[in-house]
Amino acid sequence: MRRLPPLHALQVFEVAARAGSYAQAGLELGLTHGAVSRQVAALEAWLGQRLFVRVGRRMVPTPAARVFAEEISLSFDRLTAASEACGRPQAPRVLRVSAPATFAMRWLIPRLDDFHAARPDTEVRVTTTTTLQDALRGGFDLAVRRGPEPWPQHRAVPFLTEADTLVASPALLRNRPLATPGDLESHVLLGTETRPGDWSDWLAAAGVALPGGVRRRVFDHYFVTLQALEDGTGLGIGPFPILDRMVAADRLAVPFPEIRVERAAYFALTPFDADKSPALTALIDWLVAEGGRPGLTIPR
Repeated sequence: MRRLPPLHALQVFEVAARAGSYAQAGLELGLTHGAVSRQVAALEAWLGQRLFVRVGRRMVPTPAARVFAEEISLSFDRLTAASEACGRPQAPRVLRVSAPATFAMRWLIPRLDDFHAARPDTEVRVTTTTTLQDALRGGFDLAVRRGPEPWPQHRAVPFLTEADTLVASPALLRNRPLATPGDLESHVLLGTETRPGDWSDWLAAAGVALPGGVRRRVFDHYFVTLQALEDGTGLGIGPFPILDRMVAADRLAVPFPEIRVERAAYFALTPFDADKSPALTALIDWLVAEGGRPGLTIPR
């Protein structure tokens, strides 16, 4: 028989070493600080050496423990993959994704066919939120939010950067061209309650101060504003690469691509207690690859 260390202690140790603290490991595993400490102590007794040292008020893994934890993590990943391979291959793996509505509609969903082609055994179910600040409540395997934010109970992987610039329908710009940013005075400016700083930030980047009499219309959510933009109701601020396909399809135009406002990145968030399955790992890797593709920028 193999002389294996206590498996539960190995699991607790791997999480504690990866998280960098007993307290964070307790949050991830649903254990008390004392329970984590006891399991680590049991593994140290089995191995005959210390795995953590105290630094200030925290217990920090030793260099040898970090290497050991990486090997254990790889072994757990192989065990998970072997278990899935031994399971029912006909049963689809369902991943629940929570994402902001406009991001889901304009960036994520149009690209999901590529992920499904690579992972035909995995089904991605998308539910939408109306703002980027919606609380991270349960009921998902992966959430997409824009950072930076403190997400103490989630792993956060950045995968997509965003920049804003002026957008309008091509028909509107053909009828009433914009030669300079100062020409905005004769147009209706469309805004969104959930994106209150869009116009002020872009006007500051453009060096334009509009008079108070400029006509404005404000909608409650950005996907409503986006429809008004397509209909030629006025000018708006659009996020890229979220809207890149709309520009490619000639549904929107970008009159001043050189004037842009950099925004925070989008993050893939997974709860610490989520099952780190190969399907979930593949989805995160795919998001990172899609977000890093060349050419997904504001057109010039």
